[in-house]
Amino acid sequence: MHPDIVSTVVMPAGLAFIMFTLGASLTLADFRRVFLYPKAFGIGLACHFVLLPVVTFSLVSLFGITGAMAVGYMIVAACPTGATSNLLTYHARADVALAVSFTAVASLIAMLTVPLIMSWSLTHFLGATVSGAIELPADIVMRQIFMILGLPVGLGMICRARASKFIHRWHATMSNAATVIFGVIVVVAVSNNWSMIKLHGWTLAPVGIAVNVTMLLLGFFLSRFAGVNIRQAATVAIESAVQNSALAVVIAFTIIKDESMAIPAAVYSLFMYLTGISFVFIMRRFAPPRSAEEEAQAQASMH
Repeated sequence: MHPDIVSTVVMPAGLAFIMFTLGASLTLADFRRVFLYPKAFGIGLACHFVLLPVVTFSLVSLFGITGAMAVGYMIVAACPTGATSNLLTYHARADVALAVSFTAVASLIAMLTVPLIMSWSLTHFLGATVSGAIELPADIVMRQIFMILGLPVGLGMICRARASKFIHRWHATMSNAATVIFGVIVVVAVSNNWSMIKLHGWTLAPVGIAVNVTMLLLGFFLSRFAGVNIRQAATVAIESAVQNSALAVVIAFTIIKDESMAIPAAVYSLFMYLTGISFVFIMRRFAPPRSAEEEAQAQASMH
């Protein structure tokens, strides 16, 4: 298959399916539910949309990452939380309902934050001349982000509302397919840039690990300091650290058209799950088991 078709058609279509699957798990109640947890939700927003970009920029600068690789990490930081955060939240005995609601709202907010952070990062790390040469008008970028992020989520929600039996029957299969597609997108990014990953991987990996661990710790301990219960604190931690890396890869390939900027997303994705799974095992030692009613509610929130 021609490389241009992969980057301009196949990868965006794959991401759109991932986001459609996310939308098919959401209802309007998931958006309204955020008002039930104002403290946890507010801390989560601050961690994800304020502290995460600040921490990423600080660590990128500290580790001496520059140019396209620095921009790539900032794009990762600008993206919304990944759909798999809900699965990690479930296994960590955390608050799945809060996680689903946060993922839903974060996907909408990201349509504004991604273009802003992306444009600033291009100018800061590559210079005004290079940034201008790439030509990324904010309205065009927001339209493209909406097409691969907002529209599929909206269509998924409509399908759930209008064809609930079909979605309920096939959603598990769709979720498995979405996981495979996510893996394929990351593999394509890695294979297309393998030589650069071998060259820069040892430099990029510490940044990915540091950002991830820092956000897990900030999300959890800021929540606990504010009096949030342990389950919601664990949820905030996961939602602060697990990013939609597939979106970052597609942005690099399709919108910016610089495949090297996808390398940080691929690296971050690997360590994101390693640290995330480790966090799950830690939380399972401290979070109390769910009651039968709580387990039923958690499973219901996942579908």
